[in-house]
Amino acid sequence: MTKPIGLDITTPLGHRVGVSVFKPNTTNNKSIVISSATGVLQHFYYKFATYFSELGYTVYTFDYSGIGKSNLNISDLKQNTIDLKSWGDNDQASIISYAKSQNPTHKIIVITHSIGGQILAFNKRIAQVDAIITIASQSGYWKHWNGFERFRMFTFWYVLIPTLTPFFGYFPAKKIKLFENLPKHMAYQWRHWGTHKDYMLSEFNFEDLQFKNFNKNLLALSFTKDKFASKASVDWLAKQFTKAKIDRQHIIPEDFGIANIGHFGFFRSTFKDSLWKMTHDWIDKHA
Repeated sequence: MTKPIGLDITTPLGHRVGVSVFKPNTTNNKSIVISSATGVLQHFYYKFATYFSELGYTVYTFDYSGIGKSNLNISDLKQNTIDLKSWGDNDQASIISYAKSQNPTHKIIVITHSIGGQILAFNKRIAQVDAIITIASQSGYWKHWNGFERFRMFTFWYVLIPTLTPFFGYFPAKKIKLFENLPKHMAYQWRHWGTHKDYMLSEFNFEDLQFKNFNKNLLALSFTKDKFASKASVDWLAKQFTKAKIDRQHIIPEDFGIANIGHFGFFRSTFKDSLWKMTHDWIDKHA
């Protein structure tokens, strides 16, 4: 696996964001920014990033403020004042700006996982992006799920976050074996959205968001049996990109010879010759 170059970027809010850069031997004049899921360390995407760097892309991964390489310790996490909106207009936007500054002539492709696609709503650099691929990026409104998954989402929003966050001073996701711990303001804002059918639109006017400022190609993928991104929830988010040229695909795992892809499987090297290649082919055609 390609060894990335590690660096820190200081964002407009003064936060230090840890970034990894995967540089190709021979460039194809395209850069990819990978915007991760909630509480998922950037290291999870390293094999995926390596695959694309070997194809000629310059690839950037990063951790949101309060997570992984963008956080020092629990004490700092408790003091972290960043909210979910800022993960988009501060962190994600800063990485796109940095990628563009390093290679001004490169086309920029943003590949998002889960919440990474949601926070594009606040990314004022979205007009600099030449193509977007959302992987299981969705609305978190709990009624987009059915059965036990709906109950699980309800419990997450109405019980876990409001009970545990004030007690610990941050959301202790690691203690309950979910994902990395989260800054409290981020968790509270996320929780507010998840309890409203209009999700982030319950707090922000559509006209004030960045969805409408992206008018290029967007591939939105979802997967059957994904417990964290139902088809309806992914449909909702994709529809917010009202000016984009949407390619909406719902993937059936059995078509790839396996029983389940789930919410995280796309980024596993199992799919190097199938889903990853399909992604590269799509970029080649649309960016």
